[in-house]
Amino acid sequence: MAQERQTSFLSFIQRNAVSVGAILVVLMLIVPMHSVLLDIFMAMNLSISVLLLLTVISTPKPSRLTTFPQIILLVTLFGLGINVSSTRLILTKGQNFDGRMVRAFSSFVVGSDKGSDGLVVGIVIFIILIVIQTIVITKGATRVSEVAARFALDSMSQKNFAVDQELNSGAITEEEARQKRADIRSESDFFSNMDGSSKFVSGNVMAGIFITIVNLVAGLITGMLLRGEPFSSAIETYSRLTIGDGLLSQIPSLLLSFSTGMLVTASNSEEQLSEELKNQFTRSGTTYIIAGAAIALLGILPGMPWYVLIPLGAISVMAGIRMQRTQAAQEIARKQAEEAAAGKTQTGQNPADVSPVVPLDPLLLEIGYALIPLAEKEKGAKLLERVTRIRREAALDLGLVVPSIRIVDNMTLEPSEYTFKIRGIEAGRSKLKMGYYMAINTGDIREEVKGEATRDPAFGMPAVWIPEDKRADVERAGYAVVDPPTVIATHLTEIIRSHAAEILGRKEVKQIIDKIAETDKVVVDEVLDTCKFTYGQIEKVLQNLLREQVSIRNIVLILETLANFGSGVNTWILTQKVREALGKQICLQYADESHKLRVMSLSQDYAELLLNHQVLPPDGSRPFAALDPVDGRRWISDVSAAFAAMQERGFVPVILCPTEVRDLVKSSTEREIPGIVALAVSEVMAAENSVMIETLGEIKQNVEGVG
Repeated sequence: MAQERQTSFLSFIQRNAVSVGAILVVLMLIVPMHSVLLDIFMAMNLSISVLLLLTVISTPKPSRLTTFPQIILLVTLFGLGINVSSTRLILTKGQNFDGRMVRAFSSFVVGSDKGSDGLVVGIVIFIILIVIQTIVITKGATRVSEVAARFALDSMSQKNFAVDQELNSGAITEEEARQKRADIRSESDFFSNMDGSSKFVSGNVMAGIFITIVNLVAGLITGMLLRGEPFSSAIETYSRLTIGDGLLSQIPSLLLSFSTGMLVTASNSEEQLSEELKNQFTRSGTTYIIAGAAIALLGILPGMPWYVLIPLGAISVMAGIRMQRTQAAQEIARKQAEEAAAGKTQTGQNPADVSPVVPLDPLLLEIGYALIPLAEKEKGAKLLERVTRIRREAALDLGLVVPSIRIVDNMTLEPSEYTFKIRGIEAGRSKLKMGYYMAINTGDIREEVKGEATRDPAFGMPAVWIPEDKRADVERAGYAVVDPPTVIATHLTEIIRSHAAEILGRKEVKQIIDKIAETDKVVVDEVLDTCKFTYGQIEKVLQNLLREQVSIRNIVLILETLANFGSGVNTWILTQKVREALGKQICLQYADESHKLRVMSLSQDYAELLLNHQVLPPDGSRPFAALDPVDGRRWISDVSAAFAAMQERGFVPVILCPTEVRDLVKSSTEREIPGIVALAVSEVMAAENSVMIETLGEIKQNVEGVG
């Protein structure tokens, strides 16, 4: 039972060691202490300071010692408690003071024999020690801590920006990015805490000096006035005790200051200090040879201690020669390894080494240096958040898995310019004006606003740049006012929509199908295993849909349709069958709020003309209509007239045509009139009663209008 209570008590002490230690230090400031206990605590204080120094030297990265600032506070308070206790004992006991640690340290410096010479030397050495600690070590460590804290805080946003770039590029996962951000915050907090704790170290030095002076002055007053000791005896006794006590307080404090300086000046490498010194100071043996020769020549001069300098120079020269031999052997080994690798490459044993491939970023946003603040999340910038939202909206709107968008700065761009690339090919470019807002003329403005003229990069609408303070006035004038991040985000959204077919690849197709397999494995197995569809075939059908802004979010219905017709059918026929299955979705996409779809019908003569000139490429690529120049000009002219008429009335230009020529209508007009929508009669019929059709006119041949 007693043993269990003892075990429980020891367990309690271990769990609450820091709390118990803090309370003990506070008691040391108040309760008198026995000299034996004082010796124990002084030895512990000296040992802890040495242990901290060795721990700092053996730690590769400073930020790993996250508890060091708190340890500084605890050790500082512990040392002050010892100082107060030793002062109390020295003043109360005087010549009868029996603290062995204090007596021993005073005898090291002053000497064991009584005499003024040793006392003066001891006082001088003690003063020099205090000056070194105060002016050199403590002041330097404090200054370095301040600079390290400032640079850590200043670089925090850049480091977070780099992490966001890696995340957007897909180089790291969300969990890895979260860990890296936590490490950056931890490092910044560490140096900030070190900056504050270094002030405690410098304050501890000042307090130690003050306590030392109090010990000497108060000791003389106590000895001469209260105990009636002669001046010579009092100065001898209290000077010795003051020097011993001062050394025992200042040496641990000096080691603590030195540890602080070592920690905040350390590099962030993964190597220990000894390894870094070895790697950095053994790179050139020539340096040691020259230095050794100079030291040996210095020993030849008259009056110089040749027995010290010449052997030292010889050792340095021998070390340099050994380094050169080691470096020569390493260089030979390196060249042999390179030749072996080159031989292996030339023989074709490792084809990957012959032509290394650097993969392109699927989506890349390059910005000029003036636009970098837009991507600095720590400074409140919202571009990264907008980019994430773009990817989410594309998934909801088009069903497209948009790859991570990497954002990098490009010094070759103009400062306020940005460019968006899809797999290395530029898809859009524009310029911004930092500190200004873009006011877009939507066509419904009440008064014109003056400003630097520009155009909205997403839709090409006329706009002007306005200062931030005029935003409210410009909005009242009827303009749509957007900030630079919104301009970029809107532009990227439109680029992604218009280039969705280029963004979709086999990797994205596999991601989509793998996700569907989690909830509807039957249809996936039927498409891949039973019908033997490849990812490439599915990719082509989905790209054909996206090319005409048809959402592929209803991927289950798309896969079911593919399974119904099999993999042996032409891709374009499969695409049309899928469009018919998605007929309701496609028609509602262009209908108004009342589900009314306004169309221009294609005349029978034009349908026959396109069908008679249809060309079916033997490689299975897209069919097209090979019209002669006269018929081609007439066709484009008549479609353009219908397009303009529908746009003037505020309607989406939709052509309703027979199913067999729908693809011919689209392929023959998408270059000259890219906004045209071609719907097949079968797609409208698939919508059934969900959409009401209103025919506004007919596109028929206008022979007189073509020269």
